[in-house]
This record gives sequence, C-alpha cells and structure tokens, in this order.
Amino acid sequence: MPGFRRRFVVTPHDGWVRAALEDDYHCMSVVVRHAGGIATAVEPAVHRAPWSTCPGAEARLRQTFNGVALHDFAARGEKQMNCTHLHDLATLAAAHAGDGERLVYDIAVSDPVDGRNRTSLRRNGVTVLAWTLAGFTILEPADAAGLHLMKLGPLLAKLDRAGQEAARVLRWGTIIAHGRSIPLEDQSDATRMPPNCFTFQPEMAGRAKRIGLIRDFSGDLWPLET
Repeated sequence: MPGFRRRFVVTPHDGWVRAALEDDYHCMSVVVRHAGGIATAVEPAVHRAPWSTCPGAEARLRQTFNGVALHDFAARGEKQMNCTHLHDLATLAAAHAGDGERLVYDIAVSDPVDGRNRTSLRRNGVTVLAWTLAGFTILEPADAAGLHLMKLGPLLAKLDRAGQEAARVLRWGTIIAHGRSIPLEDQSDATRMPPNCFTFQPEMAGRAKRIGLIRDFSGDLWPLET
C-alpha cells in the first residue's frame, strides 16, 4: 500500500523513559528522567527534521518540561511554542513512564485514491483503529462518520484513556501524511505557515530553510527498527 508510515517506540526503564518516532520527514527522540513522579531531566534529540531551525526546539522542550510532574505534562500546554513532534514524544513518554513493557504504535496512511484514503493504527502489532477519509473528514466507521480530524471531541468522549491516546496519535499521523500530496515547493516557505509550531513562530520562520532527507517507507518497510 503506497503511503505514509510513522512509528512510535516508547521504552520505559527504572528512573527514565525514552520515546522515539520516525516517518517520512522526521526522526526524533526524547528521554525523560524522573524521580518521585517529577521530570528531573528532559533530553530531546533531533536526528532528522524538515527545517534548519528544528534543532533549536530542543532547548525549548527542556524549558517546558524540566521539573514538571509527569501527570501534568499533557496539561502543561505550550505545544505551539515547541516542536510539536518533540512535545508529543515528551507527553507520550511521561504517560508511559510507569509501564512494565515497551509500547509500539504503527501508523499507515494510504495515498489518496479517488479522493479517499485509508488510515490505521496498530498498538504492539494489533490494529486498534482504522478510518476511511475524504480529505480530513472521516467517512468510516459509522460512529465517527462526518467528524473532521481537528474536531474529534464527540469521538474522544466515547473512548477510555488508551483509546483517546490512540485516536490522537492516529489523527496527527494522518494529518502529517497529507504532506505527501503537496509539492515540495509549496510547503517550503515557513513564513506562509500558521504559527502552530516552534519553526513557524514569526521570530523563527524568516530564517527557516527547508532541509533534510525525505524517506519513503511505503510497502513493507517500516521506520525505527524494533
């Protein structure tokens, strides 16, 4: 199935947890060290990113989460002032710091065919969500039909905590996958983007340059060896 692939791997240890992701455009990780339920150190690493300014977001992430209680990470906010992907990794790491085993999320989003695509999420190899979409609107399954990806409140309200996390992870992966259908020249001017992440803030956008290797994980290839 030609399309977008994204993998998250969250590995908890005694006193620290590492969350990593890779997809067509990104390869990043965040280690959160903790004691007594508090983040004592946050260690982001940007290995591959689409903009020259993205590595600068590492310092911002440390400022956002150092010293914060793990259960307060999601409520801490400031996502738009951070690299959104590093922010997601930090909150995912904090949410699973007490787990006893590794967590792997695999996202697959087909390239559009006749204006529709198929997106799915596997948790540790088991499919837990699958949507059919037209653009950013869910067509199937019936209990989510008609919902826009940015307005999933009615769906999230029906789900338990694990289900909500899965839906949010799949939502952002599906939105990012849309970049495959946009010519690179039309997505390479940061000053034209809304200020919804670190690089697109006005003080950064003017000097952001599009860089980085774009990898295609279509077919049977998957990012981040597990």
